[in-house]
Amino acid sequence: MAINKELLEILVCPLCKAPVQLTPDEQGLKCPECRRVYPIRDGIPTMIVDEARIEGE
Repeated sequence: MAINKELLEILVCPLCKAPVQLTPDEQGLKCPECRRVYPIRDGIPTMIVDEARIEGE
């Protein structure tokens, strides 16, 4: 299930407030500033800092 384009345009990282980008595999939303990747479960972004993983760790 794809993320709605309008929703993707307004979502920001809850930690640093930078706009997020869809990951290449479309399984998460990545913040380019703090490198957190928020999971997408059943087509719903989980924008909770504790649920995110930091890319590169």
